[in-house]
Amino acid sequence: MEEIKLFCPATIANVSCGFDVLGLCLTQPGDEMIIRKSSTPGIQITKIGGHNLPLATEKNVAGVAGLALLNNLKELKAGFEIEIYKHIKPGSGIGSSAASAAGAVFGINQLLGEPFSTKDLIPFAMQGELLASGALHADNVAPALLGGFTLVRSYEPLDVIKLPVPDQLMATVIHPQLEVKTADARSVLKHSVSLKSAITQWGNLGGLISALYTSDYNLLARCLHDEIIEPLRSVLIPGFDEVKKTALAHGALGSGISGSGPSIFALSKDKETAQKIASAMAEVYQKFEVDYDIHVSKINGDGIKIL
Repeated sequence: MEEIKLFCPATIANVSCGFDVLGLCLTQPGDEMIIRKSSTPGIQITKIGGHNLPLATEKNVAGVAGLALLNNLKELKAGFEIEIYKHIKPGSGIGSSAASAAGAVFGINQLLGEPFSTKDLIPFAMQGELLASGALHADNVAPALLGGFTLVRSYEPLDVIKLPVPDQLMATVIHPQLEVKTADARSVLKHSVSLKSAITQWGNLGGLISALYTSDYNLLARCLHDEIIEPLRSVLIPGFDEVKKTALAHGALGSGISGSGPSIFALSKDKETAQKIASAMAEVYQKFEVDYDIHVSKINGDGIKIL
């Protein structure tokens, strides 16, 4: 195989109570990538469609992630060209950088004959996230690679667990056309939290994981609460409180900030409810005269796929 074409899905990180450790994969939107072998050692980003992003390998998350993989294979002098067609807007909060980083390492690994398992690709993709946000986090790249829900049990050493997905679960995501940079969203966070808040948060995280294993939608709804991060970040997103209240009023199990924002997600039990929530969320931003994109998606159990 000399060339591979990929669909690289969007993701929702944190999922309210799981800051930096919990994420889920969407069926839409997603980027497309074409990766081909080259006679020139290293990685060249030859084309980016859809958004103005750097072509320079060491300034592009796909290039940095791919180089991390190649550097791990010390004796290999392989070369690759990468084309990226962006349909996930950078700064949207639904894993734009993760899609590129994860797609790059997945595709290169395929073209090399899969020297690494899919799970083993996560640390390489995290190097792209470090470039994008200044932090080594896996809560977007892990679900992009593995599909479904993923839990980062530990970062040192890295230990990622794929979780089950209740069959009927749907996600609605609205992206108001306001950019919140991940680095800026991290700058408002505190480095310590109260014991009371921590107890509430890890109780919700444990309950949410139990709800995924048992398909207990009522328990899931009770656990979709962020005690620590959302109160600090929500002020960066105009209309957040109204959108969240509207989603809950129209049947959402829960609603919160997707990743670092400004996208806002809601989870629901069926497609009809998810679409009602989408219409209600849209009305809020129409009232504010803010442009938006909106997505209604099943949870993607497979992650990146070969086209």
